[in-house]
Formats: sequence, structure tokens, C-alpha cells
Amino acid sequence: MAAALALGRRGLGKVWPNPAVGCVILDAAGRVAGRGWTQPGGRPHAETEALARAGARARGGAAFVTLEPCSHHGKTPPCAEALIAAGVSRVVAAISDPDPRVGGRGFAMLQAAGIAVETGLMARQAAYDQAGFLSRVERGRPLVALKLAASLDGRIAAANGDSRWITGPEARRIGHLLRASHDAILVGFGTALADDPRLDCRIAGLEAASPVRLVLDSQLRLPLASDLVRRAHAQPTWALCVEGADTGRQAALEAAGVTVIPTPTGSNGRVDLKAALAELGRRGLTRVLAEGGGAVAAGLLRAGLADRIYSFQAPMALGGDGIAAIGPLGLERVADAPRFIRQTVQAADDDLVATFVRNGGS
Repeated sequence: MAAALALGRRGLGKVWPNPAVGCVILDAAGRVAGRGWTQPGGRPHAETEALARAGARARGGAAFVTLEPCSHHGKTPPCAEALIAAGVSRVVAAISDPDPRVGGRGFAMLQAAGIAVETGLMARQAAYDQAGFLSRVERGRPLVALKLAASLDGRIAAANGDSRWITGPEARRIGHLLRASHDAILVGFGTALADDPRLDCRIAGLEAASPVRLVLDSQLRLPLASDLVRRAHAQPTWALCVEGADTGRQAALEAAGVTVIPTPTGSNGRVDLKAALAELGRRGLTRVLAEGGGAVAAGLLRAGLADRIYSFQAPMALGGDGIAAIGPLGLERVADAPRFIRQTVQAADDDLVATFVRNGGS
């Protein structure tokens, strides 16, 4: 199952709205006969890829798959039917699929055909890997990961806005890998205006994995000359605005290739983050990486919408006049602070990179 999970992670950021699944087929003697993972765009599915490689060797063998095989007819036939037709005798799935179109039906189809079904092997890791898909199905919104690249004193830039570079080359490389494993990158209008970011993946061989670029732009003030607009046809840009924003600006942005998404107005007069994420979920996004700035980070934390934090810490101090990584949260008690649990920590040359999950989250 560990091999199937590793295969499945290859699809993260590339297969939405589908889950990133991995599958390993063993022959009747227990030898690896085929491997597969969900392909870019969401199909072919992992099971059919692995079965195609296994061929006749799958008969009498076992399939290890990270998610319950699908049972419904969509753009491709059900994977459960493919496994039955291939003659496998055993299917081991890490977790069940909560999608209402599946929800145990895949297992039932396999068992009705006389195939032994086992579940739960490495379920915790599978649920972690599938957290974006599970979030979209169960909560109606994508998983949100907050990326913070800051100094020891929690600053993302000097007082004048200079931020190049706080972290070193290896940490930035890891950051680009994170981009490639998410469906979309989210920034606020302030970051878009100040930095004119590209928000792409600049690792050789992974350029095609550059995600959708999301901008919280309540009043549609994104400059037409910005990279986010100029390259919207090459790398999708979605601008999230409030309902009733300037229709002239909307037409100009759409003519340049930007997808404009009106959303309800929040209590602060800006885009309502919960409503915006729900709309992104309806559009199929499963994993969103929020890269800034401090106001966006604070808004996500206040609303309880930050599921994970990727913390990149550089061994420098920028002082109290530097720009904070997280804006005001309005807390009066330490006990009310959002809590996270550290999952991993690694050195990236002189920097530290740590992963945290929300207390009680995934």
C-alpha cells in the first residue's frame, strides 16, 4: 500500500476535481504486475492504468488501491467493473470513497462478484493525502494550506516591502514543489499589486503543473498590465470579487482571459472567504495554497479555514517595523488562538520547513 500511496501523490494538483489515486496490481504469486495513478485531468483512473500494465497477469492476483474503486458510469466505465473483468481475487483499499455516487457501492460490486475486499490498510496516510478531495466532498470546499515564509520574528518583508529573498534557494525549491501539488494558489489584491507575482512552478519539467492563480480582488482593481492578467490565457487566473463590482472592469478582465467570479460580500465589505471557497469547491478545486499576504492569512485563520500551515523560517530578524506574516486576529486571550499540530520538520540549508495541521483537522 505504501507504493500505491506514493504513486497516488504523483497526481496531486493535476487531477482535480477527481481524487489522486494510486494502484498496484500483484499477480497470483505476489509479484508486482502493474502500477498506475490517476492521470492529468482526472482520467484514466489509477486502476485502469495499473490493469493495462498488468494485462493477463492480474487474473487471480490482488489490487492495492488508495481509495475505494468507483462504481458509477461517468466519462469512463467504473473501475470496480474493470477489476472484476480482469479477474482479480482480492482488493485492498486504504479508505472508502465518500462521494455519494460511490459510498460503498464499489466494494459491494466487488464482493458480489466474489472478490475479497479489505479496507483500512494505511488509512491515516491515505486520508491525509486525499484530504483535499475529502474536504470538497464532505465540506463543500477545498482544503486550504497556508504558506508562510518568514523571518525568525515572523516578518515577510522589511518595512519598505522588500522581501527578496527571505528564504534561500532550497526552501524556494520546496515552495515550488508545493505549488505543483496544489490545484490553485491564492493571494490577496495587495500582494498582487505590490509583487506582480507569476505564481507558477519554476522547476524544470514541472512547468505544466503550474496551478490556477486565484486573486481576492473585491473591487476588480487588478491592473491589466499585471502578469496575472497578461498570462491568463497561458495559466488560468480567477479573480474573486464582490457581487456588484465594476461591470466595466469585469468585461475588460474577461476580455483578457481572466475568469471573474462574483461572490457575496463579507462583514468587512470584502469577499466572503467561506462563500468564495464554497464556490471554488463547486468549480472542482480540491487543494488551495494561500501564499499571502498577511491580511489573507489572518482572514483564513479568523474564519477557521486554514487546514494546514507550511512554515518556512529563515535565520534572520527584520524587526517590529517589518511586515507581519499574519495580520491582526483580534484575540483577547491566548486560549483563543488557532492551534495547530506539527507533522513534519526539515532543514532546507539554513532555513527550516515545517508542516502543521489544524488541531482536529487533517
